[in-house]
Amino acid sequence: MQRVSLAKELAGNSYPGRGIVIGKSGDGKYAVTAYFIMGRSVNSRNRVFVTEGEGIRTQAYDPAKLEDPSLVIYAPVRVLGNKTIVTNGDQTDTIYELMDKQQTFEQALRTRTFEPDGPNYTPRISGIMHIENGGYNYAMSILKSNQGDPSSCQRYTFAYENPKAGEGHFIHTYMGDGNPLPSFEGEPTLIGIDEDIDGFTKMIWENLNEENKVSLFVRYIEIGSGKYETRIVNKNV
Repeated sequence: MQRVSLAKELAGNSYPGRGIVIGKSGDGKYAVTAYFIMGRSVNSRNRVFVTEGEGIRTQAYDPAKLEDPSLVIYAPVRVLGNKTIVTNGDQTDTIYELMDKQQTFEQALRTRTFEPDGPNYTPRISGIMHIENGGYNYAMSILKSNQGDPSSCQRYTFAYENPKAGEGHFIHTYMGDGNPLPSFEGEPTLIGIDEDIDGFTKMIWENLNEENKVSLFVRYIEIGSGKYETRIVNKNV
């Protein structure tokens, strides 16, 4: 697969929906992840990311405007020991709880399907980063309907061992805007990862569609020590 520019991928898609990036910084020192949310409805746009423990949670910016919290309020990021879980829904908690009981990433996701928001049936996208003894690997998953048919769930997991410095993968919920919204297709896109967290954060935020972007989370985890830096950007401030 040919590596592409994440900036161009984002700028060329007015509505990728929610997206996960996982990879390794250009200098090879950091495990990197980013998660962003977008919205078309008032309910979806009325959100911010807030810190919760070592992870984050979505929260209503204006509680009075919150309509249905079921698919918009959740913890996208949680940390379980040397594992960092990043997802676009409450399957974060499913992965955390079942992996804490010695089940695998794939086994945990077997208990879940795509979101019940027909006719879109939004895919559930998930990622897991594992850092141990100076080593690093990650996996990404997507659970999606069969071409919009909710009677059939398609499950894909992509695992990346010892990723190359400066490379990562990008997966998102939608191929673009539409009605219904077309689900992501294919394997995660190979993209480049910057060495600098602030530059990487700025690049992602500036290339997300101005009208639809809502919030962005970026974390750089030092592979040697496990220490991390985090950046959170909210449109609603």
